[in-house]
Amino acid sequence: MDINLTNLRGIYTSLSTIFNQSMAATPAFYKCVAMTVQSTTAANEYPRLDDLPGFREWFGDRVAHDIGADLYTIKNRDFEKTITIPRKKIEDDQIGIFSNLAAQFGQDGASFPDSLVWPLFKKGEISKCYDGQYYFDTDHPGYNEQGGQISVSNYSAGAQPAWYLVDDTQVIKPMIWQSRKPIKLTQMFAETDPNVFWRNEYTWGADTRGNSGFGLWQLAYKSKLELTEANYVTARTAMQTIRQRDGQIKAIRPTKLLVPPTLETQARKVVEAALINGGETNVWAKTATVEVIPHLA
Repeated sequence: MDINLTNLRGIYTSLSTIFNQSMAATPAFYKCVAMTVQSTTAANEYPRLDDLPGFREWFGDRVAHDIGADLYTIKNRDFEKTITIPRKKIEDDQIGIFSNLAAQFGQDGASFPDSLVWPLFKKGEISKCYDGQYYFDTDHPGYNEQGGQISVSNYSAGAQPAWYLVDDTQVIKPMIWQSRKPIKLTQMFAETDPNVFWRNEYTWGADTRGNSGFGLWQLAYKSKLELTEANYVTARTAMQTIRQRDGQIKAIRPTKLLVPPTLETQARKVVEAALINGGETNVWAKTATVEVIPHLA
């Protein structure tokens, strides 16, 4: 192949198309726990939306609730991934071998938020969130039916592999994926570019800015007890009895049971099997959908 600007642009267009198509077609695990927030600055500040009461009957003046008094911040971070193609590969018409590489590049880009969301989610019992407690904790500040303050738990300690129950039906999610700059493929192939002049190679790279953070702890429960029917019910009950500041029920729907690969069989027995214990009806069948998350291994 002749090395000229037209051919190089054609190669870039081809690889970029494959990259973008692969990104669009790749499902990402983080979407079942994280909401995406578009960022326009170096960091985003988030109000404590968990501390709001429900609707009240309107008597007299409205009652205004300050959601900006206690903010927490997620700072954006920079990430990149770069590959090079030797000039002789293009000269020898071997560029086709890089099509799959571009597709894999796109897959990695689509699932990149997984690499930030899930590690933070996994260590929630040792990482503090906006209320000053660990994200998964046994004594979050909460409320009883009369609006009095009590301790609320979204964590069961133990020695077994961890599993998680989450509500993914709310607008606000258990986690946040903060996107400042979407991933985009760029290139360096001009004859005067240093990589071409000095090393005789062409460079393609992608970069992005963003970060992950904690959303509403009320929408996620972590248990390190054995995944049994009884412990599953304990987690569901704990989530569904959480109240707002005025004592109203928060209406949480535990819809997803997230497990590492080692707990897939047990998870499907608990919430998918129609019959258990030799023929007994499983009353908890279909109460949650099992999601096997490799990043939780």
